[in-house]
Amino acid sequence: MKPAICVFCGSRPGKEPRYLQAAVFLGHLMATEGVGLVYGGATSGLMGAVADAVLEKGGTVIGVLPEFLSSKEIAHKEITELILVPTMHERKLLMYEKSIAFIALPGGIGTLEELVEVTSWNQLGVLSKPIGILNVNGFFDPLLQQLDHMVEEGFLDSQTREWIEVSADPEELFEKIIKRSRI
Repeated sequence: MKPAICVFCGSRPGKEPRYLQAAVFLGHLMATEGVGLVYGGATSGLMGAVADAVLEKGGTVIGVLPEFLSSKEIAHKEITELILVPTMHERKLLMYEKSIAFIALPGGIGTLEELVEVTSWNQLGVLSKPIGILNVNGFFDPLLQQLDHMVEEGFLDSQTREWIEVSADPEELFEKIIKRSRI
């Protein structure tokens, strides 16, 4: 099986066209570099855009979708493999297991929750995989400020904060993540 990066992102496209452009660029880059995509399995929003971009360049896409969301998020039928699972917990665990690293693009509360969970799991030693944030148009600036504030106030160790690679440039972030994953 090819190495794969799990991408967390919105099931909506967002208001800023740069979000969609970044998702497509990242998907093309992953496929061109021979890295597969693991994601939430939907056709909509940035999720669908990144999956379509990987497929467009001949890449491998694994989608993991809870059965109850298959009608809301509209399961992507064109991907390499669609895995339906009973719960959100099983979705996330399977996505984490099938990935060598994680990249977050802009998204909503689900994206934030997934990003925070993998960071927490790395901190606890449950995982040891690179985490990246594609900070398109400064989308994640408030979150990054909050993480830095947590470090300053003694609630988060600086090592955990340093695990999170951040860039507004998809190529730069991809290179950092691949370097850290040692593939």
